[in-house]
Amino acid sequence: MTAHLPARSRLVHDSLRATGIQGEIVVLPDAASTAVLAAEALGVEVGAIANSLVFWSDGEPLLVMTSGAHRVDTRALAARLGRATITRATPEQVRDATGQAIGGVAPTGHPSPLTTIVDEDLAAFPEIWAAGGTPHTVFPLTYDELVRLTGGTVATVV
Repeated sequence: MTAHLPARSRLVHDSLRATGIQGEIVVLPDAASTAVLAAEALGVEVGAIANSLVFWSDGEPLLVMTSGAHRVDTRALAARLGRATITRATPEQVRDATGQAIGGVAPTGHPSPLTTIVDEDLAAFPEIWAAGGTPHTVFPLTYDELVRLTGGTVATVV
């Protein structure tokens, strides 16, 4: 049942099920709004946390799903993607694009699909964890499921 989940997490849950992903959304007692906090709460390596970072690029939002162990090199990524620039989205742009707040952005459950880049280094983990629509919710999935869920392009992001 999803009745115990926040509304944003119920949207994420429904999107997961529509894609055939069975991982259950977990509600954490404390906010896990950073990869380090999420890894500590779950007892996993920080690299196994799939950070959902929203950037602004060439007039549109760009979702980058990166390993919690990385910082995105926006200049290098822009060059790889053939984009003029990639800059960090404002909190308002993040909410408008995803319907979710910074610190809880899920890879799915957005008002409309986002162009997504998936960090190839997440493939090293048999199970990864992503935010479930709020800073208090997370869910497990595999790398292949993340790529399928987002329709993302696999790339080096560092």
